[in-house]
Amino acid sequence: MTLEACAELLRRGDPDRFRAAMAAPPSARGVLFPVFAFNVEVARAPWVVSEPMLGEIRLQWWRDALEEIAEGAAPRRHEVVTPLAGVMDAEGARLLDGVAAARRADLERAPFADEAALLAYIDATAGNLLWAAARALGPAEEAVVRDAGLAAGLAAYLRAVPELEARGRAPLPDGRPEAVARLAAEGRRRL
Repeated sequence: MTLEACAELLRRGDPDRFRAAMAAPPSARGVLFPVFAFNVEVARAPWVVSEPMLGEIRLQWWRDALEEIAEGAAPRRHEVVTPLAGVMDAEGARLLDGVAAARRADLERAPFADEAALLAYIDATAGNLLWAAARALGPAEEAVVRDAGLAAGLAAYLRAVPELEARGRAPLPDGRPEAVARLAAEGRRRL
């Protein structure tokens, strides 16, 4: 139940965020490793199961763990939950619960209804994640952090489109080049 376990999970599962955390001051890594390792766990939950219901169960397990953290209960023993409980307050746990709840969309094969729905998903996942981490590190301006989270999340999502399509998903509400360019422009605007 150490930060090293979180760092290793992050290194294997999300090398970009691992490198970002390693670029942060050592004192910040104690927050970033468990928060970003949590994200690895919930992001992969829908993809490592054979049935959507099993993905729902995995995500609910995380939501239950976050509820315990929010209520101040003793954390369950888990390589990510235990250190996460040490750095998240109730509001941070609720933000991360929003990440886990939004990941339920990954269990469905239906495309997002429109561009606004896709951007709401990106904000609920990447925006909430970055805002929870920033809050745990100290004072920050929420709008700035969320914009950075949405920009980075959208860039990662657009990079993942070919893989999502190869897995039989329809990741974009409109895959025409001009629609993708509009999404990219929104990401640049937020950044």
